[in-house]
Amino acid sequence: MLAVGDSAPDFTATDCHGAPLHLSSLRGRRVVLFFFPKAFTVGCTIENRAFRDNHQLVKSLGAELVGVSVDTQRTQCEFAAKEDIHFALLGDENRDISRAYDVLWPVLNIDRRVTFIIAPDGRIEHVIRHEVRVYRHLDDVLRYLRANPLAS
Repeated sequence: MLAVGDSAPDFTATDCHGAPLHLSSLRGRRVVLFFFPKAFTVGCTIENRAFRDNHQLVKSLGAELVGVSVDTQRTQCEFAAKEDIHFALLGDENRDISRAYDVLWPVLNIDRRVTFIIAPDGRIEHVIRHEVRVYRHLDDVLRYLRANPLAS
């Protein structure tokens, strides 16, 4: 798995509005890139709702939210619509993004629950890993962003 100090691999995927999202196009901004196992499951729904309910707070702390799972893009968009999620949710059905970040569970071939905070220069500045305690991702993201504000 990628670690603090590594360059965040660039990727291109289509968001639920049909627009391409290039990670490199977010350079100059901090990105909270979180991987989750599967849309519409209990834990992943709780995690995504927590990020949804705090999306504006995360933005006010200077970060963009991007969620990824190995679901199809159509499934991600249905999930986003049902849960009223307005940040980018990306389907990684081919697992290209997940492989680049080395977050796939062996055998299960689904994403681990891992969050990367990516610095404006494109390097990974923090990694959060909690498989079961889904609220910890948001809590740890907020704690990190508040403790490490970007220079203005």
